[in-house]
Amino acid sequence: MKRIKTFAVNRKARHDFHIEDTLEMGMELKGSEVKSIREGRINLRDSYARIRDGQIYLEGVHISPYSHSGFFSHEPLRARKLLAHRQEINRLAGKVAEKGYTLVPLSVYLNERGKIKVEIGLARGKPHRDRRRELAERDMRRELERSIKARRNR
Repeated sequence: MKRIKTFAVNRKARHDFHIEDTLEMGMELKGSEVKSIREGRINLRDSYARIRDGQIYLEGVHISPYSHSGFFSHEPLRARKLLAHRQEINRLAGKVAEKGYTLVPLSVYLNERGKIKVEIGLARGKPHRDRRRELAERDMRRELERSIKARRNR
């Protein structure tokens, strides 16, 4: 499916984890949550997915209350059920049961059919030394690109 608009991206997830597999899933949302997400008022930082009772729940996602909802609004940090096929849930449950794997939301977006979808990544945590190495490599790449650009402009 094609992405029309991306509402939120969890950049920290790609920094803290090795993403081994990604899946697109729907979310069970209330009307005020849909309107709030369409306003871009969603935050994926420190969120994760958990498998409970044969279902996948997204936890820690903050969706701010809709500005025009009045008294009848939603709870910003409630657990939201993800919609997936039974085979996918069973496969993910088997992987998550292995030590070191977790489910992390990577992005929330609008697909071409007008549905709000969440991209979930099957992730394994990175050791701190790997993170430091990546930062050092990124800094070296930047310096190299700056020096190449400076030579071209002479």
